[in-house]
Amino acid sequence: MKSLRLILSNPRYFGPAWVFASLNILFGTWVINIPSVKENLGIDKADLGIAIFFLSLGIFTIFPIAAKIINRIGVGKATFFGIMGSSFMALLPLVAPNHYTLMAALFFFGAANGFTDIAMNTLVTEIEKKDKQMFMSAAHGFFSLGGVLAGLGSFLILTIGSPPLHMLIAVILVLGINAIFFRRYYHIKAAPVNKEPFNFKLFKPLLVIGIVAFVAMGTEGAIVDWSGLYLKEISMAPEALWGAGFLGFQITMTLGRFVADAISTRIGSVKIVALGAIIAIGGFVMVLSTLTYVAIAGFALIGLGFSVMAPELFRIGGNVQGIDSSQGVSFIAGLGYTGFLLAPPVLGFVAKKWSLLTCFTGLLGCVVLILMATLLLNRKRPKA
Repeated sequence: MKSLRLILSNPRYFGPAWVFASLNILFGTWVINIPSVKENLGIDKADLGIAIFFLSLGIFTIFPIAAKIINRIGVGKATFFGIMGSSFMALLPLVAPNHYTLMAALFFFGAANGFTDIAMNTLVTEIEKKDKQMFMSAAHGFFSLGGVLAGLGSFLILTIGSPPLHMLIAVILVLGINAIFFRRYYHIKAAPVNKEPFNFKLFKPLLVIGIVAFVAMGTEGAIVDWSGLYLKEISMAPEALWGAGFLGFQITMTLGRFVADAISTRIGSVKIVALGAIIAIGGFVMVLSTLTYVAIAGFALIGLGFSVMAPELFRIGGNVQGIDSSQGVSFIAGLGYTGFLLAPPVLGFVAKKWSLLTCFTGLLGCVVLILMATLLLNRKRPKA
């Protein structure tokens, strides 16, 4: 909890952490209002799916150029402009008058979110380097906390009765607090890096980390989307418990991120990812037992294991020698989000052809691969 106390007691660290929370407040508020948008525009599920595809397209379009922009204007300014852009773009999908403008609005919302994601992770990486303070995992904990705040905001839907007004309230909350703290990080620029000529030996560690991010975030996305159906169809859980696996997963993920920095300081980033993989493997074994309460506890254990992975992978990626931190973070984010978005539909196909039990057995295999990859990284890389 040292990193959490650091964030709560020092505006220099709270400012970046609030950007993490802000991004998920905005995105979560959009997700909550998706049914209303669908109904108001009179579109079907296929049309909605196409529109959401444009959000993903926006994210991936910005990844190749984000690092150059961040390096040119400075990571502090990029983070501030990113959250400003995300706040403005978050309003557009809620006021889109038709399906085509919804697609365009979601594209720009996705691009702004993708840019902010890379900027804020690079910012925390740079502050950690300058201050010799570890708070990346706790910052990601604030991202999870932002989702919780967005979820609590769902209780306002009936009272407000207007999706655009609901989002406007979220935007005012986000910008109001950012206006107080952005000066604490606005001036920060990435430390100059002694770049080396490109060679595969230099790129190899980043590629391995990127593959781990692809598998880890893909598995995380699959848990988010399929845990409820697994409890319903495989564990035969009563309806009241269908969401218990997801809830347990989210709670332990949030709590785990608030304590992970202290552990990472002691044992290093690679070893804590390995420890997370071992914990997650135990969780998957419990889930595969198919016993309802054991499976729910297993999902919670998986959340604890996965809580350390994304923050540490961004931290490692931002510290690869000879590569700008923004480029390393951008590469990790690109592969990670690709896995997060591709895994759920791929598992849907596997579940249709075989079963969800087969899917989760495959996910267990993915976590074993993560553990094996950390052994490779530990040989190639000094302690982080």
